[in-house]
Parts: sequence; C-alpha cells; structure tokens
Amino acid sequence: MTAQLNPRGDVAVLVPAAGAGVRLGPGAPKALRLLAGEPLLVHAVRRIAAAPSVHTMVVAAPATEVEAVRAMLAPVAPVTVVPGGAERQESVAAALAAVPAGPEIVLVHDAARALTPPHLVESVAAAVRDGHDAVIPVLPVVDTIKEVDATERVLGTVDRSALRAVQTPQGFRRSVLIAAHRSAGDALTDDAGLVEKQGITVTCVPGSELALKITRPFDMALAEHLLTSGA
Repeated sequence: MTAQLNPRGDVAVLVPAAGAGVRLGPGAPKALRLLAGEPLLVHAVRRIAAAPSVHTMVVAAPATEVEAVRAMLAPVAPVTVVPGGAERQESVAAALAAVPAGPEIVLVHDAARALTPPHLVESVAAAVRDGHDAVIPVLPVVDTIKEVDATERVLGTVDRSALRAVQTPQGFRRSVLIAAHRSAGDALTDDAGLVEKQGITVTCVPGSELALKITRPFDMALAEHLLTSGA
C-alpha cells in the first residue's frame, strides 16, 4: 500500500535521492549527508509534507539503502520508498511507477534543495491545476554571463534578461510526465527538458532563494547558516 499524506490532496511528489553527490566530497550518498545533524532528505521531506495539497510522496533511494531510508523517514512523514537507478531519470521513472491512482498533478523535487519552502510546492501545483501542462520555478540570472570557447577565450556577453535559473519542484500533469519518460532517449537531469522534447510548453513561476541546490561544501555551509537564522 502506498503511504498517503493528505487523502484530499491532488498532488504526488517524487524525490529522486539515489545520487552520490561527488561534488560534496567523499561520504554517504548526497541525500543522506547531514545538514545541522539531519540528512538532507529529512529536511526536504519535512517541508514537502507541510504542503497541504500533497497526497503522496515517493522517494527513490539508493538501492542498498531502501530499508534504512524507510526507517529514517517513518517518524517524519508517511512516504513510499523505492529503489532508485544509476541515473536520475531512472530514479524518477521508478518513483513515478509507484504513484497510486488519484493524483493527477506530479511534482519532481531534488532532495538537494532541502530548504525549499512548502509555499513553493503549492505555487507550482496551483499553476498545473490552473491548466498548464508543465511548470518550473525560476529565479532571474543576476551574474553577467559570458560565452567562451574551448580555450576559455570570451566570445561574447549573453543577454541575461532572457535567462532564468531553474529550481525544483517541477510540476506536470501526470499524463504528460509519463509520456515524456516513456519517450526518453538520452538521459537528462531535468524533467522539464524531457517534456520540452515532446513539444510541450513549459511555464515559469517565481522560485525561492531558499530553494538553493546544495551541491558543494559552500552550499552546505550556507544552508546551515540559513537554518540557524530560522529558515
């Protein structure tokens, strides 16, 4: 039986959490690294579970850690845990296959964005509910962006006004995401990219500074500071 958070909810959230996280340095799988004494995955699940529209959450854990992750998350929220794959796309597909009948809105969220606030989950879900097939939260690009060649020689300055930094959760009509994964060829690290390949329009909503991706040791230090500041 698939675990349920809110039986009245219409949203399923998939959390691919099987990655190694090599840029964080040697250690446990990325989602199980500790942030302020708790795994990143615990922080992420706790915030997703606080979003009232979420009916079901499915975590794709490292294949060797499924039972440990299931036990770890049991006190946090009712979550279904399945074995993930070698690639992120495989983990998302495995989690998607475990979603029960009912939710027609599916969000895909990175465990590495452990401080993502519940209101961002609701914002993305609301945009799908309003009729958009695919929705991504974004932030404006604030740095100057240069295009360079293979020798690091600058070719030009990119107009950043048309650029956006993409976050998660990314939201989809369930049928759209299923079709995109069934048609997937080359593995992509972004589910919206799979949907784009199907010719589906992807719509943007405002993201959150708190939804930063924890990839490097500096990101972990920043996230710890945000937590101690009440994030």
